[in-house]
Amino acid sequence: MPQRREALGSVALGSAALLGVKPARAQPAPPADAPPRQHRVRAPDGVEVAAYEHGNPQGPAILFVHGYMQAALSWDRQTRDPGLAREFRMVAYDIRGHGMSGKPEGDAFYKPGKAWADEVGAVIDALGLRRPVLVGWSYGGRIMGDYIAEHGAGSLSAMNWVGATSSAADPSRFGRGGRHNGPNGGASADPATAIRATVAFLRDCFEVQPSASDFETMLAFNMMVPRHVRLALQGRPMDIDAKLRALSLPTLVTHGDQDKLVLASMGRHTAATVPGARLSVYENIGHAPFWEDAPRFNRELAALARSAAR
Repeated sequence: MPQRREALGSVALGSAALLGVKPARAQPAPPADAPPRQHRVRAPDGVEVAAYEHGNPQGPAILFVHGYMQAALSWDRQTRDPGLAREFRMVAYDIRGHGMSGKPEGDAFYKPGKAWADEVGAVIDALGLRRPVLVGWSYGGRIMGDYIAEHGAGSLSAMNWVGATSSAADPSRFGRGGRHNGPNGGASADPATAIRATVAFLRDCFEVQPSASDFETMLAFNMMVPRHVRLALQGRPMDIDAKLRALSLPTLVTHGDQDKLVLASMGRHTAATVPGARLSVYENIGHAPFWEDAPRFNRELAALARSAAR
């Protein structure tokens, strides 16, 4: 059947040439500073999430999943990168409870792994992403784990675990940054306490600190996450080692050696568990290597995506 489709395509192109009709050409990628193409995606449980599409609509797909209290804007140094935008179709979305996505109340929307898995699947399906590279930062690792536990990895071409949680079994793999969360910190009912703890948490996300302007933007979208969401995301179990050992797709594990939230030992665990995974450790970099050393991160992500597309 594939041979017949190729033959029919040749005939069609030949006929077009005889008729003087030029065959359609792929549309050029929009400039990197073009506004994103915005989408609203409804998950199976009814929660609507906001997704933002950047880059080359015909390019290999990359789907970014941000972390706890963050937003799709966290990935600006990737989605706005001219080189990546020319080559790849990039989608970042606000996970439920965050950014411009729905923020329903009730643990049923946040505690079950299936809710997160189905949300990722809904974005892939609604936007027609063909075997995307799935990139997850921090809590995004839990969400990637939910996805492969529920749906497997057959619809993905590669995975990139970025300062990402892949196991909750060993508390020693988590750093001091987590102390800022919880009902006495960022999830406090007292707004002044919650704000102070969120500032401290966000500072601990970086070894190379963002500019004042960037920090203001980040703090703004952190504070868009309401208290009931902050509380509901905590304490979820995670046991996906068997799923990780069964993965058979290109996998990159990216980790900063100065990560104060998810320690580099977590990255070593992920890389040791996934067959053939490559571990890339960033020296003097904290929890956000994609922001703190964006040029290196973007080069390595592009190489991963190219190898997966081949």
